[in-house]
Amino acid sequence: MDQQQTRLHKVERLLEQLIQAKSGRKSEQLSRDQLALFALTAEPAAAPSPGDDDDPADGSAGGAGGSTSPESTGKARGGRRSLPPHLKRQRIEHDLPESDKHCGGCGEDRRLIGEETSERYDYIPAQMIVIEDVCNKYACACTVKTAAKPAQPIEKSTAGASVLAQAIVSKMADHLPLHRQGKIFRRFGIEISDQTMCDWLAQSAALLAPLYERMKRFVLASKVVGTDDTPVKVLDRQLPKARTGRIWPYRGDRDHPAVVYDYTPTRERAGPERFLQRYRGYLQADAYPAYDAFFTNPERGMVEVACWAHTRRHMHQALGSEPARMQTVLLLIAQLYAVEKLGRERELRGEALRLLREHPARPVLDKLQTYLQRIQTELLPKREAGQAVAYALKNWTALNRYCGDGDLEIDNDATERSLRGFAVGRANWTFFGSDKGGRTAAVLRSFVSSCELAKVDPFAWFRDVLSRVAAHPVNQLDELMPHRWAASQPR
Repeated sequence: MDQQQTRLHKVERLLEQLIQAKSGRKSEQLSRDQLALFALTAEPAAAPSPGDDDDPADGSAGGAGGSTSPESTGKARGGRRSLPPHLKRQRIEHDLPESDKHCGGCGEDRRLIGEETSERYDYIPAQMIVIEDVCNKYACACTVKTAAKPAQPIEKSTAGASVLAQAIVSKMADHLPLHRQGKIFRRFGIEISDQTMCDWLAQSAALLAPLYERMKRFVLASKVVGTDDTPVKVLDRQLPKARTGRIWPYRGDRDHPAVVYDYTPTRERAGPERFLQRYRGYLQADAYPAYDAFFTNPERGMVEVACWAHTRRHMHQALGSEPARMQTVLLLIAQLYAVEKLGRERELRGEALRLLREHPARPVLDKLQTYLQRIQTELLPKREAGQAVAYALKNWTALNRYCGDGDLEIDNDATERSLRGFAVGRANWTFFGSDKGGRTAAVLRSFVSSCELAKVDPFAWFRDVLSRVAAHPVNQLDELMPHRWAASQPR
């Protein structure tokens, strides 16, 4: 009977989570009113009420509270946002008819005293053109010499660098499947097959492979690397249905602004083990058991940093079954995030951030540990609340590690956000056609995400780099990485 009730409870809880994921509020951020209510119902010794200086309303690493001034948004007070100044302007003057330039009342000609200007957007549709490379030929009595044309990214292909860049960005940044891109090309009167575009992407990834390896070494030179994984469907001709592959992001720290993705056919430890075999430093991830071997061997040289966002998520999911206890836990976690918010507002990092955390955050961590240890004996170990508390206590050392080093983050949210591109993309292109397709996507998406991180237009980057990477000196590849490329562009 107990097993049946436990199973029924799991099914009910799973159904509740599915309904919540489908139609409910997805954010785990708690409002000020919720936290104030929690503070009233929580035990005073376990959950001190928030003060005026520490605003716990920011329940996530990415949020920033406070009002937004017109100056910070570029929006005029009481009016619309001004149109971007970098866009090309076309001036069109509107004049009075000649008959209206003479006043019938006073009999005088009206004179020009000024003008009124308003702005509006105008869209010029994209166009495809054909570039004809005409190579002049010269002859003498003994030889014929023909001028050379510029090298192309893919020799003997009809696609120039800009067309390749458009196909890559449309697929990897804007999530347009190749068959939809083919439909767009047909509106230009061009017939390009899906297989042809698929070959373009694979050949572009192969061309960028040396730069991908260089960017991988750049990311792995970080003091701390964030990682996670997400499933993707992969077609397999030997199976009656698609199997599940994995995409793994590896995000560098503040001094190494890049994201590199890796594709593996399975979720086995061999994938991250191979990618991280030369890495020595902090690794921030969830508590996936495959990572355990990295941290238990001192010779491996990796130190675990756990993620408070994952921990908070477990507590939030258990809120429905254990509201009183989980409210107290969530209040304390919100106070930890309030310290991080204060650090962001003051733009602190390194030792300055560590010192800020030492006084407000450390006491909260101690109270939270004491409270979790006490309620663990009161909770059923197989229920959501019991598992959430056990998860936190099992990873307690790794969860506390951020507090002793200002270069570490409280959570792995930045790495999780880097997976959104694949999460949105797989709802559009649905699957990878093969393992090779997965590796191609990993390479190309690495550059798209790194461009976005460096605030670089990925189309401009691909168009430029694809046109010259083949002839670029190997010892100068660093110049082509998005953050370095952006610095070299004219302002």
